[in-house]
Amino acid sequence: MLREMAPQVQSKVDSLVAAAEEFVRLEVLPIEDAHDGDVDAAGGETLRRELQRKAAAVGLLSPHGPVDCGGLGLGMVARAPVFQAAGRGLFGPMALNINAPDEGNVHLLDNVATTAQRERFLRPLVTGQIRSAFAMTEPAPGAGADPSMLLTRATRVDGGWLLNGHKWFITGADGAGFFIVMARTSGEPGDADGATMLLVAADAPGLQIVRHIGTVDRSMLGGHCEMRFTNVFVSEENVLGGVDEGFRYAQVRLGPARMTHVMRWSGAARRAHEVAVRHVAAREAFGGRLADLGMMQQMIADNEIDLAATRALLLEACTELDQGGRASEATSIAKTFAAEALHRVVDRAIQMCGGLGVSRDLPVARIAREIRPFRIYDGPSEVHRWSIANRAVRRIAGP
Repeated sequence: MLREMAPQVQSKVDSLVAAAEEFVRLEVLPIEDAHDGDVDAAGGETLRRELQRKAAAVGLLSPHGPVDCGGLGLGMVARAPVFQAAGRGLFGPMALNINAPDEGNVHLLDNVATTAQRERFLRPLVTGQIRSAFAMTEPAPGAGADPSMLLTRATRVDGGWLLNGHKWFITGADGAGFFIVMARTSGEPGDADGATMLLVAADAPGLQIVRHIGTVDRSMLGGHCEMRFTNVFVSEENVLGGVDEGFRYAQVRLGPARMTHVMRWSGAARRAHEVAVRHVAAREAFGGRLADLGMMQQMIADNEIDLAATRALLLEACTELDQGGRASEATSIAKTFAAEALHRVVDRAIQMCGGLGVSRDLPVARIAREIRPFRIYDGPSEVHRWSIANRAVRRIAGP
């Protein structure tokens, strides 16, 4: 059952949603439209700082961040409509400081970091002074959809750890102020434990960004990078959480991060849908409005259904997270459905817009370009289905 927000919280959220929608419309969309959603062409880090300065001035920066570090402290259910409003613009999440991977790292640090780590890493992240990245994924045969295959290793030395490994598809790596690095501190690849999270400053000797991996999406600041860690020293005070407990802490980050992805992309898909509906309502052909044709009405209705179902699954999972549950199954179901449903929404929007749908004159094509990787990032749909099916078999038929 979905939890209703208290009236005072609902009022605050409603105000934030209205402010976010106006902010995105006035400050974000003109820049995004001018540069076809390419964040580097639009100004990159300079643009981020300017938009976040403006967002902070109107009380919109870091709605998810803990209050003691400068955020607004919204829970999962409360932040959902705010994130959706920001997600209407591809640069909107960056502007409000709710972009991946920073948003997920804020949640992780808030739950796991020591007092000293909160001051050094979490506070400047929440206030937008720095960006961050989460370094887990590795080239084959290392960690990917199966994190237990982790190859990057940290070896204990006097005063800390020596980190060695090869990572790739590390989102936001170029320009990040620090990295949360998953490294194996015991056991062997394939073991279900033995990983540790390490906080590594971007200027640490031995840390190298090898290259940007070219991908279809262009709105993510800092790219998706290949990295190497060669004898990088990490002091004991920069171990995040307990040694050999990294996989457990990853679950703290994983569920909420899946759902905030759904929130942001729901906003983008809703924008594409609205653009398409306005187009077919205004376009005359075959003796009437395109919107009055049965085939168009079916696509419009199917989009409304996919958007509504996504929202329902999202709120169910967020409610469980707010109540302190891990919500592993609920977030897996919601992420898998949303990634595919929102892709369908945008694809139908392209079809409804005809030639304009694949042009730069409308935002629909670039939204399609940016949303496609969501079916892979944070776990491919196939891996989530495997996990969901395994849970169902155990629940219904027993071990």
